[in-house]
Amino acid sequence: MTLTLDGVTKVVGAETHIHPTDLTLEKGTMNVLLGPTLSGKTSLMRLMAGLDAPTQGRILWNGEDVTGMRVQDRKVAMVYQQFINYPSMSVYDNIASPMRLMGLGRDEIDARVRETADLMQLAPMLQRKPLELSGGQQQRCALARALVKNAGLVLLDEPLANLDYKLREELRAEIPRIFEKSGAIFVYATTEPEEALLLGGHCATLWEGRVTQFGPTARVYRQPADATTARVFSDPPMNFLRLTKRGAEMVAPGGEVIPAGTFGHAGLADGTYLAGFRPNHVEIDRQADHAIRFDATLSVTEITGSETFVHLDHHGARWVGLVHGVRDLDPGQQLQVFIDPAHVYLFAEDGALVASAPYAEAA
Repeated sequence: MTLTLDGVTKVVGAETHIHPTDLTLEKGTMNVLLGPTLSGKTSLMRLMAGLDAPTQGRILWNGEDVTGMRVQDRKVAMVYQQFINYPSMSVYDNIASPMRLMGLGRDEIDARVRETADLMQLAPMLQRKPLELSGGQQQRCALARALVKNAGLVLLDEPLANLDYKLREELRAEIPRIFEKSGAIFVYATTEPEEALLLGGHCATLWEGRVTQFGPTARVYRQPADATTARVFSDPPMNFLRLTKRGAEMVAPGGEVIPAGTFGHAGLADGTYLAGFRPNHVEIDRQADHAIRFDATLSVTEITGSETFVHLDHHGARWVGLVHGVRDLDPGQQLQVFIDPAHVYLFAEDGALVASAPYAEAA
């Protein structure tokens, strides 16, 4: 069982929502679409489901071209960010409703409702109405109604975005378990890199309607193919520093001179490069003797409780650091910040990856 997007595009008026895309999703896989708002995640899912037709290209299901097939004729289930239940029906009837539309017999419907309710931990609540449930239970009801169809393709469009933190954590842990038992192709859209890593499986990063990389989630995170993918797969986005290599030295905009061998790539051709490093690798307390020091101006701090986000200006480049503890810092003050070369990615001026960070290659 495979879903294949073959050269699929979507153009609406003068706007290209999806640029030419080739993807193949296999049976029994979790596939995360990761990207910011308006990056094309929902547009791509609607094409997969058959809710929209591609402008060019084909959608193949098990090798069969289903590009023009109606969505109701496909084995597809979809759950949205705004979870939808029928408020006047019981949980039992909500879950049973798609099977009744399919014309299944009463005994089969009953068996599948109860089996799915057990899986979703809803068995004690089958006679309740959705509004009598918690937010997490209501979302599980919507998920159950999707799963009970035995769909080969289950599309989840930011299904946890409207739930509070505790419920999101609860369902994030449950969804991989549900996925493993169903055997379907799951596609899960999210704006959160942390959620993508928790769900695992495979990940496609999206930016302005383009799939920038697709592969095992941990690999995409550790070895982004380009600066755009690295930016998408970091929250806050990855920081960048422009470096000019001249012989054995790399020169930063602040005049800092760094031996090229510091990054382990003394043999690189002279030219301009982008050094990329994630916010959690920005330090204001030197942790390693070989860490590189930069002088920056503090713009603002955000205290989360156990950690502090520091927003920095380094000669016009905006950086964000995530440091441990509550820091009493004043906007406008000068800070020394430290970057361990082991945590630095190098990209060419056009954004292509030149070298992964040594820590990522060793992981």
